[in-house]
Amino acid sequence: MANINEIALRAGVSVSTVSRVLNHHPYVSETKRAAVQRVINELDYTPNRSAVDLIRKETRNIGVIMPYNNNQAFDQLLHGVLNRSVELDYTTVVLPTKYDPDKELSYFNMLKNKQLDGIIITSRSNTWSTIIPYTKYGTIVACEFTDHPEIGCAYMDRFASFVDTFQLLKDKGHSRVAFTTARGEESNSTQLTIKAYQHIFGELPPAYYIRDCYSINDGVRAAQQLLNIDHRPTAIYANGDEVAAGIYQYAGSIQLEVPKDLAIIGQENQPVGIGLHLSTVDHQLVKVGETAFDLAIGKSRDKVEVPYHIIVRQSI
Repeated sequence: MANINEIALRAGVSVSTVSRVLNHHPYVSETKRAAVQRVINELDYTPNRSAVDLIRKETRNIGVIMPYNNNQAFDQLLHGVLNRSVELDYTTVVLPTKYDPDKELSYFNMLKNKQLDGIIITSRSNTWSTIIPYTKYGTIVACEFTDHPEIGCAYMDRFASFVDTFQLLKDKGHSRVAFTTARGEESNSTQLTIKAYQHIFGELPPAYYIRDCYSINDGVRAAQQLLNIDHRPTAIYANGDEVAAGIYQYAGSIQLEVPKDLAIIGQENQPVGIGLHLSTVDHQLVKVGETAFDLAIGKSRDKVEVPYHIIVRQSI
């Protein structure tokens, strides 16, 4: 098998010049670069990736911790990461956890073992006190706000967005407002939603909160529960546009008119919501993913806020 010394001999250049060409170093003349590339092609030479990584002290691999790969919000974050990784010639490694803390820790050990340059966390199951020690092995970036100085973050102000959404519904004349969430109160996002609700409406009636909602079918299930109780809500804030679409579907099946009988607002400005003219809270998750990637490859611990937008359509 050909090696770097043979390439240098055949191309009539130094070994260091071959190394610069292999590592895309800018300070190589075009004549020498062409000579080296011709010999590489003739010998069908493929550099040892591990050895190159060792020399460069980087893998150009960024890991993305994701609980699920069938969730629109996480898909949007990943889409943003992939946008930037393709532009900048990095490899993105998807690291699914299903919120298993041990599985999550196994990925941080990939950082420790120099298999990754950095990790982007879209959502986590371990505490920050467990995660922070791994920052000495590489860059860790969160897609949520954290005030820990060791962790960079690209985030949107979820609490403010929840408060603004509930306030909008209240301003539209709604006092009986329900909402759906993905996880229960172990989730920081769910805690913030409950806190925002209480800030605008006061005490939360238990019947007005449905968890474990991810899909259109979950939206139908939530609507079945919410719209068949005494003092049913007149507005529902869904944790995703797919969930909102399921609520919309069930409301129509029992002859409720939207927004006359029921106002609906979702999240993340997804195609299904656009098609049904559903109002939505766009947290700009693609932009969050792009920003998180830039922080990761820049080895930055900055805190970067991405603005959200409430898009009002026919459903409220």
